[in-house]
Amino acid sequence: MLAKRIIPCLDVKDGRTVKGVNFVDLRDAGDPVELAWNYSAQGADELVFLDITATHERRKTMVELVKAVARQINIPFTIGGGINEIADADALLNAGADKISVNSAAVRDPALIDELAKAFGVQFVVVAVDTRRVGNKNLVHLNGGRIATEKATFDWILEAESRGAGEILLTSMDHDGTKGGFDNSFLKQVNDTVHIPVIASGGAGSVQHFVDVFEHTNVDAALAASVFHYGEILIPDLKAILRQHHIEVREL
Repeated sequence: MLAKRIIPCLDVKDGRTVKGVNFVDLRDAGDPVELAWNYSAQGADELVFLDITATHERRKTMVELVKAVARQINIPFTIGGGINEIADADALLNAGADKISVNSAAVRDPALIDELAKAFGVQFVVVAVDTRRVGNKNLVHLNGGRIATEKATFDWILEAESRGAGEILLTSMDHDGTKGGFDNSFLKQVNDTVHIPVIASGGAGSVQHFVDVFEHTNVDAALAASVFHYGEILIPDLKAILRQHHIEVREL
């Protein structure tokens, strides 16, 4: 069995790491370069860096900041935000990314996933999906959760996989920042259906939430932000408790 991955997420706005609740009310969480170094030293398995306003503000991810972060770490590094074409991904790869994450641009032009997978390989392509329940359906949202679509989340994930996504980063907007736990029922439905790794995101507030998401859904990885940024959960402590629950994680 592959070891489960613990992934801190750096949501970056104006060169600073920020965190909100349900994608709004953002507050400062520190320097992304310092945080990246700290997480690498703590034993995080990977990092995700999302330039959360790049698409909304119609600009590219900050390549220089990406280079600065990449110089500080020795773990895999996924970068997303404002990636609309092959050239964007190529620039980020050259800046130090191991993988790129696409979200809104892929929904608007699904062929982008095919193009990225063909150009770089499926292992390079993470499709991030922001989902929120509307009525009795989970629907995809764009531009950092600002724009609702009529696209069913489950159907979109299956399409993304068929087009060459190497991983799905699934964020529940209803759970994001609430610290009430992951959306385990929907995560299990998705993970039981797709054949590629699923990263759970949105809702981590305690070590038990990580135990629950791995035990109840069997996802490959769990991502969190504020509980790590503000020191509420330390990664070495988290991994120790996961091992006590017979959940395999990588050594520090």
